[in-house]
Amino acid sequence: MKFEAITIKDIARALGLSTSTVSRALRDSYQISPETKKLVLEYAKKINYSPNPIALSLKEKRSRSIGVIVCEIANSFFSQAINGIESIAYDRGYNVIITQSHESYEREVNDLQFLASRSIDGLLISVSSETKNFDHLMDLQHKGLPIVFFDRIFDDIETHKVMVNNFKGSFDATSHLIKNGYRHIAHLANSDSLSITRERAAGYCEALKHHGIEVDESYIKYCAHGGMLYQEVEEALNLIMKHERLPQAVFAAGDKLTTGFLRYFKAKGIKVPEQIALAGFSNLDLTDLLNPSLTVVRQPAFEMGKAATNLLLSQVESKRPVNTFQKIVLEPELLIRDSSRPPHVTPLVPLKGGTKVKSSL
Repeated sequence: MKFEAITIKDIARALGLSTSTVSRALRDSYQISPETKKLVLEYAKKINYSPNPIALSLKEKRSRSIGVIVCEIANSFFSQAINGIESIAYDRGYNVIITQSHESYEREVNDLQFLASRSIDGLLISVSSETKNFDHLMDLQHKGLPIVFFDRIFDDIETHKVMVNNFKGSFDATSHLIKNGYRHIAHLANSDSLSITRERAAGYCEALKHHGIEVDESYIKYCAHGGMLYQEVEEALNLIMKHERLPQAVFAAGDKLTTGFLRYFKAKGIKVPEQIALAGFSNLDLTDLLNPSLTVVRQPAFEMGKAATNLLLSQVESKRPVNTFQKIVLEPELLIRDSSRPPHVTPLVPLKGGTKVKSSL
């Protein structure tokens, strides 16, 4: 037996009203009396009527859906941001279509083509680490697609942007390590093409200068995929650990970089923080339960998702072209735990093959 949805015509026939009257009553039009509205709404509720989304999209020339492109849903920051996005979209009657670039420019372009083919009303995007050409986004914006950047932004496209104060987060974390007695601090960074990488590296460097410490560029290592591939974290830390002066601490600028750091030093049998300290960006909910518990810069990811969605829907639903855009900067929070405790006098650090390298503490 084929399912047949209840329509406005069915309600009109049952109540002896015209379809236009029923339609206006359901839309709460001022042209319909309160008594008629009540009659229609009560009957619609009684028979479990719901509007046909396809018919609505054709009538309104909107799909009531928005697209989202992130690098990886498994990343705790992005999963929390998506929760924020959906909390607003759901309340406003929009569906959310989520895609992942996996830090690939090619996949990002394909994701955008897929979303555009589904006639989304707008796009929320945090660009991939490989994205250096933004023609695919500029082309769709010129065709009228509302786009909002969040977290990882591109300044040359004029639109709404929502980000965290990356400079402050890095400055505070690096300053905390310095105040705890660490002076030789390495920096494990994301792809150097990303806005967040440049901002976090700037905060790290400024904190060193502020405390009278010279910036050593050889202490800064970039990971092209932000630690999504453990191999690149391992290679970066191998280079850092071959430095003529071993670092006393590392500031890691991302979720996967921070956890990759712990994995690396656990495999090497090097104790954190007794032999090397750590502070990093992370939104993992269990950082306080790890051993050691992690000192992290936590970003307001949920709030970022909400703010970006509100800006996007305000543009989607605007009756006039939007020419004025906002750049919202949210504040991060430094959570101080065991991984950055003040240094103690430590023995020589044993490396593979029995070679011993003197600690710089």
